[in-house]
Amino acid sequence: MLSFKQKLENYALLAVKIGVNIQPGQTLVLNADIVAAELVRLIVRKAYEAGAKLVKVNYTDEFVTRTRYDLAPASSFLEPPKWQADELEDLARNGAAILTVISANPDLLNGVEASRISDHQRTAGQAMAPYREMMMNNYISWSGIAFPSPSWAAKVFPDAPPEEQVGLLWDAIFKAVRADQENPVEAWSLHLGGLKQRCDLLNARKYRKLHYTAPGTDLTIELPEGHIWCQAGAVNGRGVSFLANIPTEEVFTAPLKTGANGKVSSTKPLSYGGNIIDRFTLTLENGKVTDFTAEVGQEALASLLAMDEGAAYFGEVALVPYHSPISESGILYYTTLYDENASCHLALGAAYAFTLQEGISMTKEQLADKGMNQSLTHVDFMMGSPEMNIDGITDDGTAEPIFRAGNWA
Repeated sequence: MLSFKQKLENYALLAVKIGVNIQPGQTLVLNADIVAAELVRLIVRKAYEAGAKLVKVNYTDEFVTRTRYDLAPASSFLEPPKWQADELEDLARNGAAILTVISANPDLLNGVEASRISDHQRTAGQAMAPYREMMMNNYISWSGIAFPSPSWAAKVFPDAPPEEQVGLLWDAIFKAVRADQENPVEAWSLHLGGLKQRCDLLNARKYRKLHYTAPGTDLTIELPEGHIWCQAGAVNGRGVSFLANIPTEEVFTAPLKTGANGKVSSTKPLSYGGNIIDRFTLTLENGKVTDFTAEVGQEALASLLAMDEGAAYFGEVALVPYHSPISESGILYYTTLYDENASCHLALGAAYAFTLQEGISMTKEQLADKGMNQSLTHVDFMMGSPEMNIDGITDDGTAEPIFRAGNWA
């Protein structure tokens, strides 16, 4: 059995070798909250040992973030962070890799005036658009991992003694990312190979539509001609492999922007903009959300859907079996990085260009002509369940089972 120190070393190694896959002479940009300093320092060392030229660490502090939202003038949230966007765009154009360590309190901005949050997200999204486009086209290597802050651990394990909460979340994270295994790099290679086989099977079928049925859900989603099923393992513009999410259990593709019709209900809470949105239902016609309800976070959901024209359309469809490690852990993580890997999910907002044949070489106008949604946002929400059935519908209208009772058929 590995010690905590050995698991933490494995985790840092996975972030560097499997996540961003740092190459000799490359710059790494590392974004994290100050609470994750112990892991950040390990990652910095692993990156330099792998040959990194420079590791640039950008720390945030959730106390500072919350204080700004409470006390800063409202006008400050309308000022785009151009300096930050310009720096990231320059680093990306020069081949830097981006690693984000997620540890935020899911309730960090609970009670903050919704307009402040939406104004900041809109102006930041506009400023970051060129950089974000490089990320979504896999021009650069980028990856996300998690660190268990006390506030997050308390949300996930509210009934545990406070002194045990962080340890419990560490145990869950180490297991989910395979850092508790002797050779985690080899374990990830085998896992990604299995996901690739799923993608190959789906790509060979070339389904025209997907039909989802479950309690509260009856939804048909048309897929664009030339769509590609992918997994989180990808290759950047310089031919280097990387893994965008650690952990990952999904295979995904893009929907046709105007092709979603019916109703879909969430099955897990969505942490968005420092608030929780839960038990919500979307009604769609010709791809667009035309009606919605949420028992928790109605205002936050309305803000998300109003972000821009594309925010009310889907940009991703992802398949995750109910019998997957994160789902079977029975833990609700309150962060998309983990919860999306326990459930089939959809994303409101932008589609990934690489999920369309020759998509990464197309202009925005060409992608739009192919039915690929464009937006400043991309927000995954969970809608899978043990009761979910999914059929793939071929060009001739034949329905074939893909999922039955929440698992691969």
